[in-house]
Amino acid sequence: KVMAVLQEECAEVIQAVSKIYRFGLDNSWEGVTNKQSLVTEIGDVLALIDILVTETDINISETDIQNAIDKKKEKLKIFLPAESELS
Repeated sequence: KVMAVLQEECAEVIQAVSKIYRFGLDNSWEGVTNKQSLVTEIGDVLALIDILVTETDINISETDIQNAIDKKKEKLKIFLPAESELS
């Protein structure tokens, strides 16, 4: 069940990023900016990752995740400009 919810939350991050590209960070819908939506969705993903690590028997450790983060950051140094601009 946790994996299914994580999948849904990742899709919501994708949607939030798409709205930022289309309409900008500061554009809002019903009083919520696209930036606020992105922050909320990233928080939801991080919460699910925390649950995955701490409350399931899937056996992914915080060390496993940190190692993956470190490897990704090294790869990004090659593919992104020096200022690490992701936009």
